[in-house]
Amino acid sequence: MIGTDKYLNAYVDRRMKYIVDEWDLSTQTDLSDFTGRLNALEQEIPGLKSFEQTASDKLTELENRAGKLKGRV
Repeated sequence: MIGTDKYLNAYVDRRMKYIVDEWDLSTQTDLSDFTGRLNALEQEIPGLKSFEQTASDKLTELENRAGKLKGRV
């Protein structure tokens, strides 16, 4: 068993970067700035809500105009 453990430990050590990438695991570096990234995303929410409302209004206007054009044809 000791030989197997040693072999597996060495294998994992050699392949750790590939294992992290393949399994999409978080690293200490990823987690260290997680709260900062989360705060930045939370600050963007009000602007996105405003954009969503503006886009919805424009889309409604375009649909109305398209309906009027279809009625003329």
